[in-house]
Amino acid sequence: MARCFVPTLITTASWEGFHFALVLCYFLETNVKQYNMVDKNVIEIGAGTGLVSIVASLLGAHVTATDLPELLGNLQYNISRNTKMKCRHLPQVKELSWGVALDKNFPRSSNNFDYILAADVVYAHPFLEELLITFDHLCKETTVIFWVMKFRLEKENKFVDRFRELFDLEEISSFPSLNIKLYKAMKKNQRSAGYPQREAWKTKAVSSRLSL
Repeated sequence: MARCFVPTLITTASWEGFHFALVLCYFLETNVKQYNMVDKNVIEIGAGTGLVSIVASLLGAHVTATDLPELLGNLQYNISRNTKMKCRHLPQVKELSWGVALDKNFPRSSNNFDYILAADVVYAHPFLEELLITFDHLCKETTVIFWVMKFRLEKENKFVDRFRELFDLEEISSFPSLNIKLYKAMKKNQRSAGYPQREAWKTKAVSSRLSL
């Protein structure tokens, strides 16, 4: 709990030792010219202990770190401990249960996120449809998603296929020995994604989880 994270230190380790969250942190730090975080609105979903949010904050972003309510105490502590008096903007911590009360807690009218960050949010859990709904809800046409994924099960491959129906997905880095991929994604426009079909999918997914 007493550890403080300094981004530049992660470059001294070999790639083989990197955890998926560190892969995303390293990418953000080493691509600041192409993807400048300064003054950008950034949300991390499934923030966990807050490592990715901490790095984005130290790089100058307006950061909202989100996770389940029972994890927010530790998340808030870690972010405060590692960003206090060091960041351009004070990072925020907020509850986000995937697919739950999205219109109330994250109304579309105020969603102006430049970037969505996600590290290993796709794994063997029963809420993959809700995760997809959450990605879709938080994205504007110009929002960029950076998503690090560790492939474990066939269900995850199917999630990627479902994700491609709504988003243009580009693999920008791959680490085969770690079974990790780093993706960049943007929302397809309504016409190319099939707007009526998109709305029908969302209605069906909310009412009952679809089997991936």
